[in-house]
Amino acid sequence: MHTKTFLAAAVGLGLVTLSACGSSGGSAADSKTVTLVSHDSWAVSKSVLQDFEKQSGYHVKVLKDGDAGQAVNKAILTKDNPQGDVFFGVDNTLLSRALDNGLFQPYVAKGLDQVGTDYQLDAGKHRVTPIDYGDICVNYDKAYFSKHKLTPPTSYADLVKPQYKNLLVTENAATSSPGLGFLLGSAAQYGDGGTSGSSEAESGGSWQGYWKKLKENGVKVVDGWEQAYNEEFSGSAGGRKAKGDRPLVVSYASSPPAEVIYADPKPSTAPTGVATGTCFRQIEFAGLLSNAGNTRGGKALIDFLVSKEFQEDMPLNMFVYPVVEGAGVPAEFTKYGPAAKDPETMAPDKIAANRDQWVKTWTSLVLK
Repeated sequence: MHTKTFLAAAVGLGLVTLSACGSSGGSAADSKTVTLVSHDSWAVSKSVLQDFEKQSGYHVKVLKDGDAGQAVNKAILTKDNPQGDVFFGVDNTLLSRALDNGLFQPYVAKGLDQVGTDYQLDAGKHRVTPIDYGDICVNYDKAYFSKHKLTPPTSYADLVKPQYKNLLVTENAATSSPGLGFLLGSAAQYGDGGTSGSSEAESGGSWQGYWKKLKENGVKVVDGWEQAYNEEFSGSAGGRKAKGDRPLVVSYASSPPAEVIYADPKPSTAPTGVATGTCFRQIEFAGLLSNAGNTRGGKALIDFLVSKEFQEDMPLNMFVYPVVEGAGVPAEFTKYGPAAKDPETMAPDKIAANRDQWVKTWTSLVLK
């Protein structure tokens, strides 16, 4: 989900495209190579991917294309001659943009009946298949708050308090999936006050007013998650010595277990924590690209993504939760990164109706 795999190595990577992408007939349709386009966080255990390749007869090539927001935008721009057959990583914050641009063709995946209905946001048309879910939340560096004898924030409201001035780094809502999720979470929490100049927005009773206060409190905005977490955040960044000086970062509820799992030696407790009142629920989808060269292989790959084997492999590779009922989650994942109990959510139609205007307003409020 949005670039939080730290040091995880994905399998079969490379900037590979099918030579016959965009053609619907001929050898491409019968090709034994199927190409997956995704964001930088895609990862799968080698043995699990090999199982699929052995059982299906297809060889999987993966093209990683930056943060989820960047990857979706590029997929839309190249939809007439796509880079691959399946796109993985479009989430509920960007789903309507992909669907409105005709990015995907319908496909009902084998095993979809085992996927929770709450996650099936395009259930009537089946243009996308739910694969995982997680929570975008502010993370904090425990060592910093302990050293300064400061209580970590727990809510959106806390983040605008004077004691947290110049401590938070977030991602650009226009270019980054977690950045957009954090914006949508604040809109779900505070409501929409219309334009940034309206009296409600100015008074703070809206997300616009809230972000005005965040800006006054020194929030820093960077392009994407990698930069925010691995360069600006003072937490340990997957066991590596952190370079940043900001002890608050917009990341994921599942980032603390990644900190434990990738550290050597492993600490007994996670060095980072989650401000549980700042979470926004994110659901990720995969879809068969409209002009895929290898539709048969693409369908087989989507079936694989909702198989129990892949679903149970996901948590420790991409630090997300499975959507398939009965899929198990490793103990260390639930111990250090339980899903948020009461995350902010927003209906897909509300996101679709407001997202682009909100991002424009956010950009003028926060970046100018």
